[in-house]
Amino acid sequence: MAPKNDPELATLRKELEELYNTLKEEQKKQQDTTLESACGGVADAPRVKITTKKLMKGHLNKVNSVHYSGDSRHCVTGSLDGKLIIWDTYTGNKMQIIPLRSAWVMSVAYAQSGNFVACGGMDNMCTIYDLNHRDASGVAKMVRELAGYDGFLSSCRFLGDRNIITGSGDMKICKWDLETGRKTSDFTAHNGDVVSISLSPDGNSFITGSVDKTCRLWDMREDKPRQTFFGHESDVNSVCFHPSGYAFATGSEDKSARLFDIRSDQEIALFKPPSASSGFTSCGLSLSGRILLCGSDDNNVHMWDTLKNQHNGTLSGHENRVTSLSVAQSGIAVVTASWDQNVRVWG
Repeated sequence: MAPKNDPELATLRKELEELYNTLKEEQKKQQDTTLESACGGVADAPRVKITTKKLMKGHLNKVNSVHYSGDSRHCVTGSLDGKLIIWDTYTGNKMQIIPLRSAWVMSVAYAQSGNFVACGGMDNMCTIYDLNHRDASGVAKMVRELAGYDGFLSSCRFLGDRNIITGSGDMKICKWDLETGRKTSDFTAHNGDVVSISLSPDGNSFITGSVDKTCRLWDMREDKPRQTFFGHESDVNSVCFHPSGYAFATGSEDKSARLFDIRSDQEIALFKPPSASSGFTSCGLSLSGRILLCGSDDNNVHMWDTLKNQHNGTLSGHENRVTSLSVAQSGIAVVTASWDQNVRVWG
């Protein structure tokens, strides 16, 4: 490591800062209008009236991650109690409980088909379970353990039942073939931990968010980013594709959420809660893309009207930080996980 007050490092930092500011100015020049002024004639969105429909208890420690199945009914949660739980969000019942080899789970994923779930974390691997087949002890059968990471597994998403994409603390993105258990690609994606992955609606591209304060857009077939988006002043904890596929939302440690437009290659909206006191851990968009939801360290989920840039309310109920949220594909509900050990379904 270079010494702390290294003059060369200071010069390079200054140069980088100047480049970054030039970039910002160039983007500003291209901006002919803002999202708010363009939507001036649009009526305000009504207040979102959603409440806790199911309070699902079962975990005995902090719940770190939640993800909906493609059927918009079942979801999977992963907790530091070393368990994955498959829930039926309509009834609030537990469908399956899967004990893990490592309790340090940071990310879970549910396959679109509902056949598989994946999880990973501080064990530096991604583990896949088949929900339709049981092992000798009667729990979902572990079908793959994907090892070969030099850092924790921070995010994973299924690409159909046969492939999975993962982001990890070693700054890499990996794609795996689940039939063979082999990596099909492995490349450095960011200059810091890759924290979040969101797949585009058509499945041909994906967005990554990182602690290097940037987001990147990737083509599934390539291992070089198509675009890099700047703007956040701290870790980007969560990214979420807009249903249109032309934009994406982010939630960051810098106490803001933002909307980036892919075609104009820049940030088009910045959302702050009424009292910006804590960072955002997770974000999701409603089915229309009009409402942005962000889980926060202040125990609430904040909501904004994305077109008018107005704070639309908060979902209160959790008694500790909201770590993760997942919006059902049908748009019918949102499920949140929290350090208070509970999982809530809102609708």
